[in-house]
Amino acid sequence: MKNALLILFFIFICSKGISQVSEKNASESLLKGVAENGCKCVDSISISNKSKVEISKEISTCINKQVVVFQMTSKLLKTDGLKKVEISLNTNEDSNEYKEYYYEIERYMLSNCNSLKQKIASSDEESAKSISKNKKAVEYYVKGLDEFKKEYFKEAIEYFEKAINEDSQFAFAWDNLGLSYRKLNNFDKAIKCYKKSLKIDPNGLMPLQNIAIAYQYKKEYQNAINAYKKIIEIDKNNPEIYYGIGNIYALMLNDFEQGLENMCKAYNIYVEQKSPYRSDAEKVINIIYSEMKKQGKVEKFNQILKANNISPN
Repeated sequence: MKNALLILFFIFICSKGISQVSEKNASESLLKGVAENGCKCVDSISISNKSKVEISKEISTCINKQVVVFQMTSKLLKTDGLKKVEISLNTNEDSNEYKEYYYEIERYMLSNCNSLKQKIASSDEESAKSISKNKKAVEYYVKGLDEFKKEYFKEAIEYFEKAINEDSQFAFAWDNLGLSYRKLNNFDKAIKCYKKSLKIDPNGLMPLQNIAIAYQYKKEYQNAINAYKKIIEIDKNNPEIYYGIGNIYALMLNDFEQGLENMCKAYNIYVEQKSPYRSDAEKVINIIYSEMKKQGKVEKFNQILKANNISPN
């Protein structure tokens, strides 16, 4: 009873103010507010020695905490400021209605929450050779990370190279050295660093994924596809494989059917893993739809979606 009274009181207070602004502005402010709360929650997540799947699930929990408030207040905005209204809330996470509110928050956060971007992109899951036992090497590595976060990539390179000079088997240092070179568009050096890392740890996901990206920038698309396919041997349920391959086929080789097949696989795994990157796959699928529509292949587009258990919007 107490909770019901609190909700009614909240509705009464909000309804008095809603008439003072347009519904569109109120909706935008509402979305921004719940997303900022979700971002604060994401900011508190520890990513130390966690897989992307584990991090994604914790991010999903943060988003879920905002869905009921977002759903309730969104419905309230459509009541024309009536003081007494009945609002039905859908708390079934598998329902289409709940997902609609969840995905709207997720899309906004993926575009506007830096903490979410950083944590979902983290690949620092440790293996036996990931971290150095050399204290000096670790000190240089940490300083390199600090410079990298500030986007001082040349300074970051200096520290990562010092870390490697102290310990040539420091895989994470090689990974981040490669990433720093990539940020400076020096793709050849980036690829050399990733190859060094893979000699130390052949199962390193970060260098495998990033070497594929470096090959894409060099327009060596088959090398990029081959790099992504190597990840299948390690983790066939990694959505980055299918997103990367789908992206190359669709956006770089204009092979929209193969692109769609792979992007649908990525989308489904992202959904299963509750990853915010689902939104990126959705965007590419929409681009593919536009291109296939121009080619008169909407029926084929729908066939591929149906084969992957995805309903066309």
